[in-house]
Amino acid sequence: MHTLNPILRSTLVGFCAVLMLLPLTTNAQSKSALIGSWDLEIQYGETTLPSWLEVEFSGTKTLIGRYVSFSGSARPIAEVFESDNSFNFSIPPQWSGNQYMHLSGTRDGDRLSGNIITNTGQAVTFTGVRAPSLEREAPKKWSKPEPLFNGKNLDGWQPQTTDRDNQWKAVDGVLTNPASGVNLMTTEKYDDFKLHLEFKYPKGSNSGIYLRGRYEVQVEDNYGRVPNSHYIGGVYGFLTPNENAAKPAEEWQTYDITLVGRRVTVVLNGKSVITDALIPGITGGALDSKEGEPGPILLQGDHGPIEYRNLTISVPKD
Repeated sequence: MHTLNPILRSTLVGFCAVLMLLPLTTNAQSKSALIGSWDLEIQYGETTLPSWLEVEFSGTKTLIGRYVSFSGSARPIAEVFESDNSFNFSIPPQWSGNQYMHLSGTRDGDRLSGNIITNTGQAVTFTGVRAPSLEREAPKKWSKPEPLFNGKNLDGWQPQTTDRDNQWKAVDGVLTNPASGVNLMTTEKYDDFKLHLEFKYPKGSNSGIYLRGRYEVQVEDNYGRVPNSHYIGGVYGFLTPNENAAKPAEEWQTYDITLVGRRVTVVLNGKSVITDALIPGITGGALDSKEGEPGPILLQGDHGPIEYRNLTISVPKD
């Protein structure tokens, strides 16, 4: 009969004792009901602005996440601190302000509420609900493409707000925005759809197409650059195109975009740059955070000059 070396036996006993103290991954991860995506609304005085939060585990102990404010793009959260039903985190400024943003809140079932100190030091409140999964089958048939723009006037379109100049006009069959002004959106709202359009911009300009008014597909002069989620072909801050299929500025280009639930396919100039990918949540500049509802097609006009033409849309057909 063999016996273990006393030193080896002592080492194994200690090792087993340590293993008994380590938490199981499944047990640790099941303890946080904060895990998941949340659609937030921030109250700035009389104005309600959309926001989004995602929380997940890194390993078995540390909660991390991503946060989208009412502008900018998704920002990583290094650590989300949680105690019972309370949580908080901080993130550095992105485009404005000179201090960390601090968010603290409480969870009551599938609802959140709390306070935010913004990157500019302003104190605001927020509420939130769990984001819907939007899982659904792709339609078997689509309707015949219908024009979104009649080429003659802005019938069927309206400015997003009234606090900016409306530069949009119809010129020779082209929906044109010659200077920075207001965003323009359809009066009709859509759920799932296939969208076709053509666009042209001057060198260095920037626009965007918001699907349901919430998910921005970037339109920007990024010809020749390495693909990036913030560049043309990307879903802003979330989905990076598999190649840069852009043409140089001053040339007409095409988008064919299919959205079913959260699944999006983006075809830029005839090349599938994003295929059946899940959009995690709203992007900065979204109209609202009500992801479960239909929304308009929104064209960004507050960044730079842009032209659109041949805009058509198809919807699921019974």
